[in-house]
Formats: sequence, structure tokens, C-alpha cells
Amino acid sequence: MLETGTTGIIVLVTLFFMLGAGVHIGVALGLCGIIGTFLAIGPDAAWAHLATIPFSTTNSFTLAVIPLFILMGSLATQAGLTRDLYKAAYNWLGRLPGGLAMATTLASAAFGAASGSTVVNAAVFTKIALPEMTAFGYDRRLSAGCIAASGTLASLIPPSIIMVIYAILTEQSVALLLMAGLVPGLLSAAMYMGGIYTIAKVRPDMAPQSKIAINWSERISSLKGVWGIGFLFLLVIGGIYTGFFVPTYAGAVGAFGAFLIVVAKRRLTKATTLNTFKDAGVTTSVIFIIVIGGIIFARYLTYTGIISDVSQFLLSLELNKYTYLFAFAVIYLILGMLIDPIAIMVITLPVMYPILIGVGFDPIWLGVIAIKLAEISLITPPVGLNVYVVRSASPVPLSLEDVFSGVMPFLIIDILTLLLLIFIPEITLTLPRLMM
Repeated sequence: MLETGTTGIIVLVTLFFMLGAGVHIGVALGLCGIIGTFLAIGPDAAWAHLATIPFSTTNSFTLAVIPLFILMGSLATQAGLTRDLYKAAYNWLGRLPGGLAMATTLASAAFGAASGSTVVNAAVFTKIALPEMTAFGYDRRLSAGCIAASGTLASLIPPSIIMVIYAILTEQSVALLLMAGLVPGLLSAAMYMGGIYTIAKVRPDMAPQSKIAINWSERISSLKGVWGIGFLFLLVIGGIYTGFFVPTYAGAVGAFGAFLIVVAKRRLTKATTLNTFKDAGVTTSVIFIIVIGGIIFARYLTYTGIISDVSQFLLSLELNKYTYLFAFAVIYLILGMLIDPIAIMVITLPVMYPILIGVGFDPIWLGVIAIKLAEISLITPPVGLNVYVVRSASPVPLSLEDVFSGVMPFLIIDILTLLLLIFIPEITLTLPRLMM
């Protein structure tokens, strides 16, 4: 057996080599965890991990909520709820400065209450909103940046898939975490809309004001199209908040509710339904591979004592607790330039979570901060995942430089929102406390 320090160096070098070679993050983490366990503890422990962890991880009642939330979002997309939301938001906000971009933000936030996926949000609204905004004369960079940033709102607004991942990794209540994300998610959307309004007032050439008059009857009539999202939100989040459903049951009820909406809107076809279930299955599989690989890697860190040694060393420095939080944020943002948010959580939380809880941070509040940092990483260059999604899904000519340039104002807004959440924790904790 090799010493812990030696195996740690070998594992880290191997991990970075695999990531640089383009190996899937879940596979890379799992293989490095097995290699490290083999070298540090022995072959019996390594094979035991490989034999038991994949099944024990996926054979989880709590984890079952992830495919259910993904299926609910896929069915909501099939039902055409995104177009209805966008039309209603435009009817109410279109005449304001930057109204079309604000409508995109509001509709994306509302759809986040059904999809739970930032990638789905960004892809869908790129196809719907980007042609509309460019046709109205909106700056292409601002339009693309707005869509990429607004797509991240699905990370905080429940039901959030990444919030469930955090709850599982830290053994916290899924229900409390979902509730904790609601107000910060709405605050983020409001901050985006305020930023868009300011940009449109200062630079009207970037976001021309609409001259099309929309009467009150059209506005009220457009609300008929948003009943599906309202129904799903009340069904899932209302059920969790009142304690009528645990999150996994709520996910099942929400998926069935989304299916009923598809039927009610007469959009149920064999081909699209099969594709919907296929896409949900593929997305779920990708997430599960990352979680399984991450838990294998975390088990290696735990068994070799690396986590406890690092935690004790950092805590012995007796730094200000906000210094530890700042270090956590920096690590998140650096890793966010390279890998996706779920992988970041799987890698960082086993080490950083005990330290941050040890210096006095609330675990539910910390979850929201971690998710907000994950949101920021989704639009941070050079590998902001949502930026690439917008670029690849764009029906109009668009370069990566255009999208990265467009998200810069939203990155500044995100940092301001993050500071509000850090220094006013009641924004995050009030709703969970009322629920308790």
C-alpha cells in the first residue's frame, strides 16, 4: 500500500489528465476513486466499492425524485407551456423599456417551476425568444446573454434538480432546500429584470421600446395559457410546503399532472411522447453517472482520511468564517470554468461542507449559496455551459463571443444578488422556518 499523500498526488494527476483528455466527469471521478482506493487500501476495498456503490446510490427513494422532475419538465415542454408563458409575459411587459427581454426572464423563471433544468430552459427559450428579440431590433449580444442568464433561474426556483443533488450529498431535507430556493430565485429574476430595464433606459438602441398597443382584454386573455404552470407549481410546491407530499411523491404527482396537461391540450402523440421519455431517461442517466462517480471518489477521500485531515488543518487556522466562504466561492468559480455544476458539487462538498458547517454556517442557507455560485458558473467563461447551449440552439447567426459579451452585465447582477443572500440570510431562511 502507498502512503496517503502519494496516492493523493497520483489520483489528482490522473483526474486532471482524464478531464483534459475529454473523459466524462462521472467516469473520471469513479475511476480515480477506484484507483486511489486500490493503491491506498487494497484491491478488496476497491472491488467492494465498485460492486456496491452504484446500486446503493441509485437504489434511493430520495434520488428517485430526479427522474420524476426531469420527466415533468419534458412533458411540460411537450405541452407547449413555454410559448404560452412567453406570450403572456410579453403581453404584460412588452411596452416597458426592455420589455421583451424582461418577458423572456419572467417566462424562463416561471418555466423553471416545471422544468428544474437550466439546460432545458436555455435551449427552449433560445428557439422561442431569440428570433423575436432580434426581429424587434434588440442587440444580439444582450438578447443571447439574457436567455443564457435567465436559464440559470431553474437552479434555484423549485423543483430544482441540482438542489436535490445538494440535499443528497449533505444529507439535508430536500423539502426544506426546495423551499429555501424559492425567494432567492424570485429575487434573482427581479434583479435581472431591473438590470434589463436600466440598460434599456441608458442604451435604448440596444433594446428598442415596443410601439404595439396591447389592451387589457388581450392581457387578461393571455393568462389562460399559464394555467398549466400554475397548476403544476401549486400541485408540487404546495404539496411539499403543506407536508401533504414528500418530495419524491410530489415529483410523481407533478409528472402525472404534466402528462394530464399534455392530454388536455391535445398534444399527445406517440412519437413525441416516446421522444420525451427517451430524453428524460438519457438526462437522468447522465446525472446518475456523475453522482455515482462522485460518491466513489468521495468514499476514497473519506476512507483514506484526506477529508478529515484537510478539514482539521483548515479549521486550525481559525480564520474568519467569511474567509472560508470566500475560498469556497473562488473554488466554485474556478471549477465552473471547466466542468458542470453537479460535478462541482460532487467534488467540493465532501471537503468544504464540513468546514463551512464547522465555522457556523447554516446548512440550508449554504445550499442556496452553493446553488447561486453554480448559477454563476453556468455563464462564466471560458466554459459556461448555458452559453454553449444558447450558441448551439440559436436559430440566428451567433458566436460564442457574442453570448459571453452579452452575459457580462448579468454576471455583475448575479454577484450583487449573491452578496444580498450572504449578508441577509433571512431572504433564504424565512420560508423554511415557516414551513418547519
